[in-house]
Amino acid sequence: MALPRRSIGAPWITVSRKGALRWENGHPWIFRSDVIDPPTDAGPGIAYAVDQRDRPLGTALWSPTSEISLRLLDRTPDAVIDDQWWFNRIRMSVERRSDVARNASAYRLIHGEGDGLPSLVCDRYDRWLVVQLLSAGLEQFRPAIVRALAELTRCEGILARNDASVREREGLARETVLLSGEVPEEIEVHEYGVKYLTAPWTGQKTGAFLDQRENRHRIGVLARGEALDCFSYHGSFALHMAERAATVTALDSSAHALSRAQLNADLNGRTNIEFVEGNAFDVLREFSEQSRSFDTIVVDPPAFAKSRSSLNSALRGYHEINRRAMSLLAPGGYLFTASCSYHVTKPLFLEMIESAAAASGKRMALCEIAVQPSDHPELLNVPETGYLKGALVRDLP
Repeated sequence: MALPRRSIGAPWITVSRKGALRWENGHPWIFRSDVIDPPTDAGPGIAYAVDQRDRPLGTALWSPTSEISLRLLDRTPDAVIDDQWWFNRIRMSVERRSDVARNASAYRLIHGEGDGLPSLVCDRYDRWLVVQLLSAGLEQFRPAIVRALAELTRCEGILARNDASVREREGLARETVLLSGEVPEEIEVHEYGVKYLTAPWTGQKTGAFLDQRENRHRIGVLARGEALDCFSYHGSFALHMAERAATVTALDSSAHALSRAQLNADLNGRTNIEFVEGNAFDVLREFSEQSRSFDTIVVDPPAFAKSRSSLNSALRGYHEINRRAMSLLAPGGYLFTASCSYHVTKPLFLEMIESAAAASGKRMALCEIAVQPSDHPELLNVPETGYLKGALVRDLP
């Protein structure tokens, strides 16, 4: 086989039939166990992959110490991965967000494998960007990525929130570092007319939870009467519900999170939100003992299943909190519930909702099934790109 003309300086890596099939089926990862005779002298960066018959498969990011050894970038065997390549691929991702930008100033610009840019995440907060470079191979292209993002978005600053634990498995340091311009400690953003403050340097993820944007808007449109926002964090769901509900109870176990939620309420001039600190399981039990009911409820907990081994206990937790929430719904009331646990699949999530409904003794109708918004694309043949699932249900008296 003739070697591609661009192969100089990049290793040729042979992968097993199993690994080659993953790429053929549309999944961009090849694991270490499917790399045959990995090179011992090749640092992270670009590699060319071939199958065991020396047929070229494509051009990939190479991470020598990672369990995910190869991440497919381009099916062209001799692709030139230079500044122009990154600019073109990032431009396509940015252009796909034009519809999202009409209703929000904070959204995801790049969703890693979902946008054909494996291990790269970029979120936009108004005039600033926050990125995560999550593989050793990708880190080699940091300058090219920063230049492309700056040129395409005309942002005022780019911050790297490279503090995710996955970087340790790549042999990379965990850090938060300014890459370009200036990025403030706090940024005011908006979605569907609701304003809130984000903390790009210290907040969860890259500064805020952007993946529930459309669901916040949806339940806000339906909200009425007395509303309850469980696991409220900084009050994003509560703020949307407060536009139409008479009162909203924002419940969270963190006093600090609720103080941030209060700032967001003040920012929007909302005086009909009550902030309650406490464990959601305990407080919902107390509400039940007090015979309280709510017309609109949101249950959006943190990930209960952080690993496959914790799946069964997580499902029990999801079942219990949803059963308690359903029991508090007033006749005709709406409940929006969600899980961000990757290991809780959509079938398991729906099965849990059905079981919780039966245990609540209520007639619960499934109105809508929610998935990730368009700026967090979930590829059907790359399940790792999807983690968020939700359901809107209604009490039918």
